[in-house]
Amino acid sequence: MTTGKIDIRFSDPAATAPSWESIDALLDEAQLYWLTTVRSDGRPHVTPLVGVWSDGQFAFCTGVGEQKHLNLEHSPLVAVTTGSNGWKSGTDVVVEGTAHRVTGRERLRPLAEAWLRKYGDDWAWDADDEGFTDGDGSRPWVYVVAPAKVIAFGKDPHSQTVYRP
Repeated sequence: MTTGKIDIRFSDPAATAPSWESIDALLDEAQLYWLTTVRSDGRPHVTPLVGVWSDGQFAFCTGVGEQKHLNLEHSPLVAVTTGSNGWKSGTDVVVEGTAHRVTGRERLRPLAEAWLRKYGDDWAWDADDEGFTDGDGSRPWVYVVAPAKVIAFGKDPHSQTVYRP
């Protein structure tokens, strides 16, 4: 990502743009994210989910029958958010981009290992050429979102910073 550009219209005059490295770390360390997809009739669908920030992209998985999967079949445009619910502390981040399905064991295996490192045995996946697998017969598809734009909302002082590739 490039250096962030602070938007003075929505920022305290004392605010400075956080480094991309700090935003990258926040995305990497987050435990919970919110994914926004769009239904075929145009209504938004928002859901919390776990995921990993890997090689500058957000990775998540979904079951083939889940609403987010159905929405992605209609439109791959998504927003991913993470942050805190506090008003005066922390940083909220929005990643806008296009979700692309990941296939191939050689690409999926490192992502399964990243889930295990981050979340432990609660999210222990194996991988085959189509997606993640587990002992229960679950076979979620895996997607990555390469950011088209990332927006960081600082809270002390309040600021809005935009990063673009």
